[in-house]
Amino acid sequence: MGKTSFEYERTPFYYETDKMGIVHHSNYIRWFEEVRVAYMADRGYPYARMESEGVMIPVLAVDCKYKIPVKFDQTVLITGKIDHFDGLRLNVSYEIRDKASGKVCVTGHSEHCFVNSSNFRPVRLNKTHPEMAEIFM
Repeated sequence: MGKTSFEYERTPFYYETDKMGIVHHSNYIRWFEEVRVAYMADRGYPYARMESEGVMIPVLAVDCKYKIPVKFDQTVLITGKIDHFDGLRLNVSYEIRDKASGKVCVTGHSEHCFVNSSNFRPVRLNKTHPEMAEIFM
């Protein structure tokens, strides 16, 4: 994995499945967030630190394409990759693959911006928080 990619292993919990025995579609968006949080922690800049420094990363848009259902107790590998970062905006793509077969189950993308947590005004990380910005470059 490159510096702006991160692989995260996940096994669905029973409560994340629906009556058909597959992961409910809404949970994949939550998994995308888990990947972003794990990425930052892995790079030595956990979300708690970012928020304590007055920065938040709201979601501006998210999409998800479902190819193969993920089932309860099926281990998957979720790869998050930073596609774009300009100091103000961040775009991340995701791929969820079955760990055993390598088959792609889900793909997705999210768009974010950085804001000051006290007034929700945009923040250019590369100018205001260069150490934080470094983990996205």
